[in-house]
Amino acid sequence: METGIRTEEKSVERAVLVGLSCPGFGAEQDADERTMDELRALAETAGAEAVAMTLQRRPAPDARTFIGEGKAEEVKALAEANDASLILFDNELSPSQMRNLEELIGRTVLDRSALILDIFAQRARTGEGKLQVELAQYQYILPRLSGMWTHLVRQTAGGGKSPIGTRGPGETQLETDRRHIRRRIDKLKDDLEQVRQVRAVQRRQRKKTELPLVAIVGYTNAGKSTLLNTLTGAGIEANDRLFDTLDPTTRKKRISDTQEILLSDTVGFIRKLPHHLVSAFKATLEELAYADLLLHVVDVSDKDWQAQAETVEHVIAQLGAQDIPRVMVYNKADKCGRDAVPFFRPGEGARISAKTGEGVDELLSAIETALGRGKHKVRLLIPYSDGAALDLLHREAQVESVDYAADGTRVEAVVDDKTYGRMAAYLTEEQDD
Repeated sequence: METGIRTEEKSVERAVLVGLSCPGFGAEQDADERTMDELRALAETAGAEAVAMTLQRRPAPDARTFIGEGKAEEVKALAEANDASLILFDNELSPSQMRNLEELIGRTVLDRSALILDIFAQRARTGEGKLQVELAQYQYILPRLSGMWTHLVRQTAGGGKSPIGTRGPGETQLETDRRHIRRRIDKLKDDLEQVRQVRAVQRRQRKKTELPLVAIVGYTNAGKSTLLNTLTGAGIEANDRLFDTLDPTTRKKRISDTQEILLSDTVGFIRKLPHHLVSAFKATLEELAYADLLLHVVDVSDKDWQAQAETVEHVIAQLGAQDIPRVMVYNKADKCGRDAVPFFRPGEGARISAKTGEGVDELLSAIETALGRGKHKVRLLIPYSDGAALDLLHREAQVESVDYAADGTRVEAVVDDKTYGRMAAYLTEEQDD
């Protein structure tokens, strides 16, 4: 029986995946089987279906089409045979290469950066997240604007002059758009600077509460959100897909009778993460540099987990957080044998399953041990003339008592290694903490 109501299935874009490997490429640009598999996962996350894949190897990229006109014709044939409307490149393309490929293949061409930006735009929920995504999008679009105005500045076959009616306005509109985007970028940067200032105030307030911040970092889809839910009952959405968490979440967690922490989830990292994305998300990611401890979550069920862990360490170094103590969290241990981490030693990390809760007690113990490492309980005598040192202590240490004496300010405090080095000149007594 007909109801008269017709439901339409949401159409899924069909995509051909293309990658280029060259001897002169660095790890940030080269494509291989692993990065192509990751590109497939990114395409699925964005809502596309990868229907064909081709990986080309050549001595150097073609300046005009990146993969060469012959290969471009092959890609066009693949797209036609598989009814694909989208061509996704695992490498980063220049604006002219992207434009030339679209003309040759007759379909939309996107590079890895554009695909990740599209996913981020889908995932952003908070005002801060949306600001950061918009900034990254404009930074990506700005150098590619000229290709969007070829219909106004197309050259004639003879003489190289623009057709009648198209001289002037194209370039004028192009410059207008550039100015508009630059103004918008400046405005977004100002707005994000305000976000960073708010975060700085929050950090100072956190210092006053004396709760250490533990940041969860890791490769995308390693299980960071699931771990936060397991430890704190945060109830945030945790799905088996890339970049499912874009906006950070922070919760309190008591890890022992005497220790309470703030536990914060972060956006996942990925190979070949575009530099302008790291820059745009600095307001969020710079929290890592102020964390007291990093939990580096690794999916040990993935055969490439060691390469993924190296990628995360590289981004941590980019953000200036390489000196922050960390605990390695070998997640999804229930899916693999105990020899998956051959160099693992108890006490240096934890094998866990964030999904089942296996190994969580071991992890909490490792966190407590790591937070206590490098702490010094000290007594200091600070001359009244050196108020900056006292101010530093209040900002960076756990001050237990202050006494104003004739010869200066006497302070009892618990300090970390870094602050201990700065305060060595004022040290009068130290005891084990």
